[in-house]
Amino acid sequence: MLEGILPFSIEHNTGNALLIKTKINNNLHYIDVILPIPLQKLFTYSITEAEAIFLKVGMRVAVPFGKSKIYTALVQRVHNEKPLVYGAKDIHQILDELPIVNESQLRFWQWISNYYMCTLGEVMRAALPSAFLLESETIISKNNDKIIADTDLKDDEFLVYEALHHQSSLKIHDLMNILDRKNVLPVIKRLLEKEAIHLDEEIYEKYKPKWVRYVKLNANFSSEAKLQKLIEDLSRAPKQKQVILTLFSLSAKTKKPIKVSELSHESQSSSTIIKALIDKGILEEYHIQTDRITYSGEENEALKRLNLHQTNALNDISQSFEKQNITLLHGVTSSGKTEIYVKLIEDVLAQGKQVLYLLPEIALTTQLVTRLQNYFGEQVAVFHSKYSIHERVEVYHNLLNNSEKARIVLGARSSIFLPFQNLGFIIVDEEHEQSYKQFDPAPRYHARDSAIVLGSIHKAKTLLGSATPSLESYFNAKQNKYGFVELNTRYNDVLMPEIELVDIKDKHKRKRMTGHFSDRLIEEMKETLEANQQIILFQNRRGFSPIVECNTCGHAPQCPNCDVSLTYHQYRNELRCHYCGYHSAMLQNCMACGSSELDSKGFGTEQIEVEVKALFPEYKVARMDLDTTRGKYGYEKIITSFEQQEVDILVGTQMLTKGLDFRHVRLVGIMNADNMLNFPDFRAHERSFQLMLQVSGRAGRTDARGKVLIQTYNPYHKILQQVSTHDYVSMFSEQMDDRYNYKYPPIYRLIKITLKHKDYNRVNLASDWFAKSLRLVFADYVLGPEFPPVSRIRNQFHKNILVKIPQKQSLSKTKAAILKIQNSFDNVKDFRSVRVVLNVDNY
Repeated sequence: MLEGILPFSIEHNTGNALLIKTKINNNLHYIDVILPIPLQKLFTYSITEAEAIFLKVGMRVAVPFGKSKIYTALVQRVHNEKPLVYGAKDIHQILDELPIVNESQLRFWQWISNYYMCTLGEVMRAALPSAFLLESETIISKNNDKIIADTDLKDDEFLVYEALHHQSSLKIHDLMNILDRKNVLPVIKRLLEKEAIHLDEEIYEKYKPKWVRYVKLNANFSSEAKLQKLIEDLSRAPKQKQVILTLFSLSAKTKKPIKVSELSHESQSSSTIIKALIDKGILEEYHIQTDRITYSGEENEALKRLNLHQTNALNDISQSFEKQNITLLHGVTSSGKTEIYVKLIEDVLAQGKQVLYLLPEIALTTQLVTRLQNYFGEQVAVFHSKYSIHERVEVYHNLLNNSEKARIVLGARSSIFLPFQNLGFIIVDEEHEQSYKQFDPAPRYHARDSAIVLGSIHKAKTLLGSATPSLESYFNAKQNKYGFVELNTRYNDVLMPEIELVDIKDKHKRKRMTGHFSDRLIEEMKETLEANQQIILFQNRRGFSPIVECNTCGHAPQCPNCDVSLTYHQYRNELRCHYCGYHSAMLQNCMACGSSELDSKGFGTEQIEVEVKALFPEYKVARMDLDTTRGKYGYEKIITSFEQQEVDILVGTQMLTKGLDFRHVRLVGIMNADNMLNFPDFRAHERSFQLMLQVSGRAGRTDARGKVLIQTYNPYHKILQQVSTHDYVSMFSEQMDDRYNYKYPPIYRLIKITLKHKDYNRVNLASDWFAKSLRLVFADYVLGPEFPPVSRIRNQFHKNILVKIPQKQSLSKTKAAILKIQNSFDNVKDFRSVRVVLNVDNY
């Protein structure tokens, strides 16, 4: 990406660094750039006439900022207007030959910045792979123009100066190692004052292309006579001869270049033998740049034929798209929504356009990648955080170049920022999922809503799909803002799973509980396992138990940085905080009274796994939560082993709920429904309904009807009754009544303002000031300030203010008023250190 650097701006050195040259020409040409920092304004830099001719909007330039920092900035405008407030600095260098951000991307960034009340710099940092935001590093080199006597230097200065006699340059961290201390800046400062050293900023490219080693026979052995002689000469070296014969065999089978690794494997020889043949000049070595993500499949599968219900739904969607750009597909679990998506993708690809397929969870991409690649081969590209920087950069490049390798992009929420050239269709699968919302850091965008705007920028159609749509989307569909299509029949006409509510309050009274399992659940599990079918157990807490408590004094160990109790993780025998990551070894004695009688309260996935293994020791049990899926292939290993029936019982958190397709699951057990229902959030009932219905949908997806057991202390709760009858419409009506009455989305919009500071009193004063100022403008539509349930995280106290915005009130004017109040707030000396976080559409 960086090979095309302009000769008049910079030059390469042997370390592949980009050194700065002074520009002589200083005509009045300027650029406005976006810097990847949270500052509202764009910054103007001076450029030469030649650079002004070369530079285009969307190219990267390295620019100085502040006293010594160098940032990668993005050109937003080239012009001749001199800045009035400050003198424009020169840029350091141009980093691209062609723009890496296109015009539609910049329009989209601007919308994200305006709508979600953040800066363009914050959007840029989120949108570009970090490999594109090159880092600068301070380089210390010896000043050869001045001779310094050793006696003029202090001991630590002498050590640095002596090291520079042996090495031409050192970096800051090298100095830390030499002096064995972290603060080396005073030493550098003194050496600069004595003119003993120079400081430079060197910019390093983070992205490294992948090069693969190939071999071929040297051209000198192309004639048959020479080839015959070579074989005879190698008769004394049988292993080398075997390599040459294998090379002939492979070349005859395929016309493709032969990899060194492939030749080594096929000839059963080590790379040392191949190297010996290269050294002798018999083989020639060469390298080809390749993508890290490649499709290894054979011929593509034919698309499956849709059944009558799917065909009708497909036709309805097509008709809906003739009138509307956005359509909501409400299809029950296992109704075959993916096959409908595939048919729609095929039509879009036939028009030569690109497709964005958004998923809420990385776990889902594991299953879907294989399915889509079977249909569309190497046209499918995958983009999410478990992929390396290099892999993400390659997907970005493929899209930038409109490559055939990225006609379909399958990815998590950050995929909306990719440089689409010809986007024709967007699918937002499981559109109700909370994972589409980015909470930290800024921009705090919602990928579903942003994808709809992205679609309108590209004039593309957007399909939202879910078995349990969000109230917002369903409401919009009912208001005819979106098209609406229903698919109420499961594939193969399989019945919806039978849902049974188990009253564990009654079971405890009758002593029919074994650990956290009711006799009813154990009985169903035995039947399922004897029938060689699989089981999913859902518990929405990871760890062994959320609270460890002393039986003597009642003390529970707390996180020192947050207002939460520490969760016990048995597999590491440690206590962990799920908010800040603090961890310590499991206590042997109570920290308050010294008693050794420590007991655990509550239960997580780990404890369920232990209990299941004790109840069914002859069956294989696996766990799927954040702790077991940390690696790149963590999801894939667990999902694949469960699909192949190597695992009989899978215990997991909400990762299990999101559209995974398992063929042999007959029973789903929800261990405790109550902790979801009792969460202090106006969306708790909606989310509980969605979560339980989604996890229920994993059962009975092929021939036999599945069964779901929900353990609860309150089986008569309305939401649980609605789940047991799969009654989405009743849930929607009841929840909408509450939203009307209490003025919550989708009737009113919300902006949540969070104030953070390590000083409790300062947060209180600051939030009171902010809330009073808001009330002067918005009167009764301001709630708070209130401390959230967890009011201290990472040693910062949080206080929330909620601004409700009625439908007729201008959203842009509301935001402008809030920003005006924030500016006044920032000018109050006592409040400058208080951090204000604005979260638009906080759901």
